[in-house]
Amino acid sequence: MPGLWLLSDPVRLPDPSSRLSGLPRGSAVLLRGAAPEVARRVARLCREKGLVLLVGGDGRAALRLGAGLHVPDRAECRHLLPFLLNRKGKILSGAVHGRVGVARVRRLRAEAALVSPAFPTASHPGAPALGPFRWGALARAAARPAVALGGMTALSARRLPRTRLAGWAAIGAWQGHVSLRPQCLREVALRR
Repeated sequence: MPGLWLLSDPVRLPDPSSRLSGLPRGSAVLLRGAAPEVARRVARLCREKGLVLLVGGDGRAALRLGAGLHVPDRAECRHLLPFLLNRKGKILSGAVHGRVGVARVRRLRAEAALVSPAFPTASHPGAPALGPFRWGALARAAARPAVALGGMTALSARRLPRTRLAGWAAIGAWQGHVSLRPQCLREVALRR
């Protein structure tokens, strides 16, 4: 399971291509709402750099790109069944914001649960964050490797329960808003 995840965002990071060179081999890239030409370019770059690609919410797009699939918690996932029937070892992850997400990742037998928002995040200003205790409770209930999302940095990752934290995901941290030194990346990736 990848320990570090880069998430694209239709508003904040519609094309993550320029951020891929800074990711360690084996990291995950989750494309959400990317234009088809961006998705094809990112898929090619991920193959070249040894990164794991997932597509958010569209099973057929994931199959076309040879990628894994991420099932959102609060939005529809199109073409889930074709993906489940033809995934051939590709990762299935699911968003967990509460009990509904927990039930979904368990029912689908997803390999990873992206539990969020762990901490206050620029993606959803003013939205309540889970904090370490509630994040740990949802991660435990999901019974899957848990990836923390929302306000994540190398420092905030240390505040979460180590027994539940399989990795962390970010948008802003990869955009230079937060300094991610190579030793911090290695530390988070190795402590799993």
